[in-house]
Amino acid sequence: MFQPKGKMVVLTAPSGAGKTTLVRHLLNYYGYLDFSVSATTRAKREHEQEGVDYFFLSEEEFRQKIEEDAFVEWEEVYNGQYYGTLRSEMQRIWEEDKAIVFDIDVNGASKLKEKFGEQCLTIFVKPPSIDTLVERLKKRATETEASLIKRIDKVKREIGYENRFDAVIVNDLLEVAKKEAEVLVDNFIHH
Repeated sequence: MFQPKGKMVVLTAPSGAGKTTLVRHLLNYYGYLDFSVSATTRAKREHEQEGVDYFFLSEEEFRQKIEEDAFVEWEEVYNGQYYGTLRSEMQRIWEEDKAIVFDIDVNGASKLKEKFGEQCLTIFVKPPSIDTLVERLKKRATETEASLIKRIDKVKREIGYENRFDAVIVNDLLEVAKKEAEVLVDNFIHH
């Protein structure tokens, strides 16, 4: 029986690999999926919207939510920059009888898989090469030189994590990657 409620699909990847593009595709393609908006302490970028892209919290607000056990998972990704999945976001989506889609880093994805096991499909989105990924990050023009160097160092570590997840999609040709994501989600939700 088709029952998306209680299931979650986690896309994870190094920055610039294309996970957000694939998440948006899946959300547009399947009406039974909804996006879990993460909380963060990082500064809001010009194009981002509160409650759509992230819940932007001060470090103090974030720490308070940790104390209240409001997060299913959280971590300090960069010094002073926290990210986390709010329990209330997951409950909101499941109450709508939908499956949850996450766009989170590899550590958060690992924590969700560990906590939710078979309820959770984890997909690692891999760039065709490190060089391609670095070019994508530079083209974004959202980073300072220092933050770009930090991101590239993190990317190099995260590339080695692919074996931790249920499936790997190499995002070389976007249309192919989209189809691969559709097949994985279809099989997971309908079985």
